[in-house]
Amino acid sequence: MAPTFYVGSEAGLKKLDDYLLTRSYISGSQASKDDLTVHAAFTKAPSAQYVNVSRWFNHIEALLKISGVSAEGSGVIVEGSASFPEEADAAPVADAKAAADEDDDSDVDLFGEETEEEKKAAEDRAAAVKASGKKKESGKSSVLMDVKPWDDETDMKKLEEAVRSVELEGLLWGASKLVPVGYGIKKLQIMLTIVDDLVSVDTLIEERLTEEPINEYVQSCDIVAFNKILHQWWTGLLP
Repeated sequence: MAPTFYVGSEAGLKKLDDYLLTRSYISGSQASKDDLTVHAAFTKAPSAQYVNVSRWFNHIEALLKISGVSAEGSGVIVEGSASFPEEADAAPVADAKAAADEDDDSDVDLFGEETEEEKKAAEDRAAAVKASGKKKESGKSSVLMDVKPWDDETDMKKLEEAVRSVELEGLLWGASKLVPVGYGIKKLQIMLTIVDDLVSVDTLIEERLTEEPINEYVQSCDIVAFNKILHQWWTGLLP
């Protein structure tokens, strides 16, 4: 079973810090997509008080800047984004809520088909948010994508420039690297973060990346990894 980490509370960060005490990476002996999944949940660098988390975070940051991460990993679940609490007095309440949420969500299939009951529950929560005057934070996803050129004569620098020229609200391009495919051909492997309510990856590929003028360089695109970055509802609206 994939390990679960909740990085949105001090208790969750302490759990991750203890986990990394005897490990260099989230899974295995090299950086993998599991590390990317957990790394993407952090909105800023973790506090230095979490020595092992800080060491791991800075190492993954360096890898992304230098050469990227390509190992598959063994699977990991991340709940919440790291928005480190500033008031110590609120920590016990936040920790208790985080533990309860972690138990409640442990059996949820994030990629399963939404049922009528789930749709109605989502609509009720959205209505409650609107009525209370509080805005619901939109979910985000971390995506790893392969972008393939037409042949070995394609200018890969121009291909990447064309890909990154796509600007959409809720789309953030990340680290990238060139990966050999064979016969002198290389593909571009690039990370991106999307706001789920604003950006559809399928639409991005079909209507932007494989259409003119970008299709002068891009032959096709494949989604290598797609990981949800889970967020809590406002505390007052949690069931």
